[in-house]
Amino acid sequence: MRCAVGMDIGTTSTVGILLGLPDQVLGLASRPVTLHSPQPGWAEEDPREWWDNATAILRQLIAECRVAPQAIGAVGVTGMLPAVVLLDRNDELIRPSIQQSDARCAEEVAELAAEMSPDVFLARTGNGINQQLVTAKLRWLERHEPSAFARIATVMGSYDYINHRLSGERAVEQNWALEAGFTDLAHGTIDDDLVALAHISRDAVPRRTDSHAVLGNVTKAAARATGLPVGVPVVGGAADHVASALAAGVLGPGDVLLKFGGSVDVLVATDRPVPDARMYLDYHLIPGLYVPNGCMATGGSALNWFAATFAGSERDAATAAGQTLHQRLDRMAADIPPGAGGVRVLPFFLGEKTPIHDPARRASFSGLTLSHGLAHLWRALLEAYAYAIRHHVDVLNEMGHRTENFMVSDGGAESRVWMQIVADVLQRPVRQLQGHPGSCLGAAWTAAIGTGLASDWRGISAFVRQRAPILPDPATAAVYAQGYRAYRQQADRAGHERLREEIAHGLSH
Repeated sequence: MRCAVGMDIGTTSTVGILLGLPDQVLGLASRPVTLHSPQPGWAEEDPREWWDNATAILRQLIAECRVAPQAIGAVGVTGMLPAVVLLDRNDELIRPSIQQSDARCAEEVAELAAEMSPDVFLARTGNGINQQLVTAKLRWLERHEPSAFARIATVMGSYDYINHRLSGERAVEQNWALEAGFTDLAHGTIDDDLVALAHISRDAVPRRTDSHAVLGNVTKAAARATGLPVGVPVVGGAADHVASALAAGVLGPGDVLLKFGGSVDVLVATDRPVPDARMYLDYHLIPGLYVPNGCMATGGSALNWFAATFAGSERDAATAAGQTLHQRLDRMAADIPPGAGGVRVLPFFLGEKTPIHDPARRASFSGLTLSHGLAHLWRALLEAYAYAIRHHVDVLNEMGHRTENFMVSDGGAESRVWMQIVADVLQRPVRQLQGHPGSCLGAAWTAAIGTGLASDWRGISAFVRQRAPILPDPATAAVYAQGYRAYRQQADRAGHERLREEIAHGLSH
């Protein structure tokens, strides 16, 4: 049996998978990751922890699955995007990584928008000028940590760094280069002028590699650390959300994945790129396809906060019933009719990313009366994220993309109540997935394809099953159509009010 390994360098954990080809999951293993926020809005991690996790996981998988190391024929790594990892001329880390969710560079984003027309930048790079750009983060470092900035010899992403430790090669995967703001979309190459906007030398950005292309082989040092054989091919890797979409079955135009993790993601496959500042744009792992996508600032993270802050009184009842606190709240919300009794939520607890792109936007609960209780608030939260998903779907449709086959994944997708609300708001069936281990599966399959151990991208479907669809209830259509209109109007009104406040503040100064 030939095997492939996939590693996911995630924000909260490192996960590894060992596949027995063509269709067996031989083992899964994970290690926690520490997210540091030394100042408000900052998000940093230690790449050395990622590597330590990866080496421990690889050794664990080989030992526990009783696989001869020589059977492993490919390694693929995925990870959060676009993290910023900096190396000096001795290949030593300069500082902790700056994560994609880091919001320290608002001033630098504004400077970029003033220097280069946002419309021109969007047309050239496929993505808008926003806080995720590596360019903006590097400018922040130049201003606030000049000694660290002066030492930069290499800039790369999270999974690029692990690939570097495995193979000794310096390369950046295509989607890191794209979301970093360095790729000219029309030509598919890293552009000197775009790199220059980051005020770094051109050679600080390594060569660009396709996701499934073999970029190098496991070195002797990496073999000693991981237990892998020397010479195993290492492929370019993958952005975690794109790898997760592949594993979920987003394989052609019209396929959509809704990811319900700490944030809520909306991803669709398409055969043509349509740059739009409201959404992000990535390459699909399948050559010739693209993945326009949106990522909300919150999702499960806000539900966790609400449950911990306001629902502690239900914890004992949940335990007595053999439920989690979330399951208890779902059961209570199921008894509340659609519309949550008029309670409405704007779920902008950390500002909002797509499609609003406003880090200063704030959350609100409205429509409250003394007749409302905890169940109304919980249902209103679930409905708010369903409305936000529909907003994303509407934007994707406006961009000309088909949204036909909806799959749902990650922890929040296990909530039958929440998924029924999503189906009702969209008035489309949604399918829960069984056996979806996450992005690591997409990374392993990409490695198998790139090394010739597998030949059909659709073969990944053998690992994940789609459950029976959750069908929309036509009786809720009118209520949720009205609720969605109210959500959009309220969100637009909040945005206009904040803009007026900014203008007034500017005039007063």
